[in-house]
Amino acid sequence: MYNKQTRKPKAITWKQFANKGYCAFASLRREVRIGVLSVATLGVAAQAEAMASTRCMMNPETEEAKDEKEMSEVTVIGTMAPLTQLQSARIVSVLNRQDIEQAGVQSINDLFKLATGVDVRQRGGFGIQTDISIDGGIFDQITVLLNGVNISNPQTGHLTADFPVNVSDIERIEVLEGAASRVYGGQSFGGAINIVTRHNEGKTAEAGIQGGSFGTIEADARLGFSIKGINNRISGGGGRSDGGTKNSDWKKGQLYYQGDFSNNQLSLNWQFGFSKKAYGANTFYSAAYPNQFERNERYLLSVGAETKGKFHFTPQIYWNRTYDNFELKRDERFGENFHQADVYGIKAGGYFHWIGGKTALNAEMRHEGILSTNLGQELKPEQYVAVRGEDDIFYTKQDDRTTVSFNLEHNILLEHWTFSAGLLASMTTCVDHKFRFYPGVDIAYRPNTCWKVFFSYNKGFRLPTFTDLYYKSVTLEGNKGLKPENNHSVQLGSQFHKNGYAATARAFYHRGNNMIDWVMYTPDDTYHSAAFQLDNMGVQVEGRFNFDQITGHDAWVKNLTLGYTHIYQKRNDDTDIYKSNYAMEYLRNKFVASLNHKVWKRLAATWSVRLQDRMGNYISNGELVGYSTYATLDLKLQWTAPRYNLFVQGTNITNNKYYDLGNVPQPGAWIMAGARWKI
Repeated sequence: MYNKQTRKPKAITWKQFANKGYCAFASLRREVRIGVLSVATLGVAAQAEAMASTRCMMNPETEEAKDEKEMSEVTVIGTMAPLTQLQSARIVSVLNRQDIEQAGVQSINDLFKLATGVDVRQRGGFGIQTDISIDGGIFDQITVLLNGVNISNPQTGHLTADFPVNVSDIERIEVLEGAASRVYGGQSFGGAINIVTRHNEGKTAEAGIQGGSFGTIEADARLGFSIKGINNRISGGGGRSDGGTKNSDWKKGQLYYQGDFSNNQLSLNWQFGFSKKAYGANTFYSAAYPNQFERNERYLLSVGAETKGKFHFTPQIYWNRTYDNFELKRDERFGENFHQADVYGIKAGGYFHWIGGKTALNAEMRHEGILSTNLGQELKPEQYVAVRGEDDIFYTKQDDRTTVSFNLEHNILLEHWTFSAGLLASMTTCVDHKFRFYPGVDIAYRPNTCWKVFFSYNKGFRLPTFTDLYYKSVTLEGNKGLKPENNHSVQLGSQFHKNGYAATARAFYHRGNNMIDWVMYTPDDTYHSAAFQLDNMGVQVEGRFNFDQITGHDAWVKNLTLGYTHIYQKRNDDTDIYKSNYAMEYLRNKFVASLNHKVWKRLAATWSVRLQDRMGNYISNGELVGYSTYATLDLKLQWTAPRYNLFVQGTNITNNKYYDLGNVPQPGAWIMAGARWKI
């Protein structure tokens, strides 16, 4: 007798599963015979074959496959109905958790510097006061979202970037470039930024502390826990610094809570945030007064829901309040202003799937109001409102406006194509009580899941801020006659990713009417809030290289990211302007590069280079001076262990002298060291 040798079939292991009935057969890539097949099953098999032929073939165990899986599962901004990054007809730039942890940044606002198409103009270290804009626009022309909730400030965009969350709270940051009013309403004139916080489930706890140059120290902590199916996340932090330049000291603190609940019928989410800071404002708003000071306090609250079933009902309510106290001369009443801005709104809408695609509709009422000692219409003496915490100081002015809007959108998702079209109808009480319409269409063609070609046209608008309309001081004068800005935005581009390589290229053209800026007409003039026609056009290219994926092993160099944007601007009127304060001080050229590599064992380094060439000029010693091109180099060294990490980081380590805004010097080399623990 002999032992018969049998050949053992090779086992097949699935590392990820798309939850489709045909996945098991499609993954075999060979003919499978089954005794009885229904007509429906035959149809599904044909679909599997078609999908397999258009996918980028890859090993499901690789990081590349994980990246594609994330792109096909994580929804991003840009449409009313949820679409994944892979499905979306627009390009949404995403800074993920890994990017954030590796970056040598001091604040959330510093993270935006890593986005190629975003202009970040800071008036001090640690993002204490930051103006953020996209594609050559200004800080008032974008919508900022926190977990999809609009937190933009109607008083002034200078205060929009006051966030109640820490860097450690953030899961990812999404940047949508180009007009998006048909989705997010006013302010989405030049684009939108969505900050998505981490959604930990179960028990989690972590804390961090850092300290360094100029007497700077910061600490934060976060806690996650679940009670009877309700997930809760609480975080808080604070810090202080003497500042890196004269009169730039600061103190700040923040608190944030987020909760969610989900069952078979619906999901609920809610959040509350608080932030407070006080800071020396140097020459922030006028070079003639170098000893300015400002205090800001902000509260925000929102509750949202989504039902499950054929129609997804997605109601949302939100409220936020900002207190602002500005001193033109520190610790003096001269030129001092107090403001209280309130925003509340309610949205009722939803989306549904049908044979023709995904359709979404929405109705929103948003109310914006302000009490002020400087902004708004004069109140009667009996209507004065006492300023909180102050004796014998009253809000003597007030204004408000209500915007009612209706959105309709339809998305068609085909094997190789995505078509998305929508329309916003919007009416604001402060304009003329008439509805105006803002359409948009986005088209993407995908030869396979690695490559996307896209085109979009969207019309946007922006309401003047209360500062644009009313602000008056010895150096500034608002204009109550300003009309809403309008913008026609066109984009064309392509995106590719495969085997560790990722690239994006796009060209854009934004045609603007009634563009608002603060300008001087003569050398002896004050700044006036004025409007004109302005066009921005440009190109942007980005490349990302993951060398572990490219080489197939644990490479010494981990990641390399390169990005470049070039913008050209044209003003279409003949009015002579001596000096523009914002709109014509755009970035002509921006180049960013980031390199992450191993050093030794668990020690890694991240180098970041940023080169900026800004147009425009500022007044120094009575003369106009153009902005100089500058470059900064940042470095972060980090030792990462499962339960803790230690780091040393330096920003502007070459100690370059530069200006983001005229007469506001930026700090030199700023060195910080710290640690973070996970429990």
